[in-house]
Amino acid sequence: MTDKYSISRQKAEIAFSHIQTPFFAKDKALDELDSMTQSREAKTLRLREERLAKELSDRMSATSALLAKRAGAR
Repeated sequence: MTDKYSISRQKAEIAFSHIQTPFFAKDKALDELDSMTQSREAKTLRLREERLAKELSDRMSATSALLAKRAGAR
């Protein structure tokens, strides 16, 4: 800190910086949590879409196999 401020002003500035630093660290932590949450939700959505597509494909295959079996039995 420079000498152009009084000692009481310097002490006040130092005290304020000690209070301010944890406040900004908390904001950064919340931003990181939000980012992780968004990432997790995007991954969950992607996996859900892939699972539903696979289930539909499996159902279509099973239906086709059953229809082919029935056609062969007649």
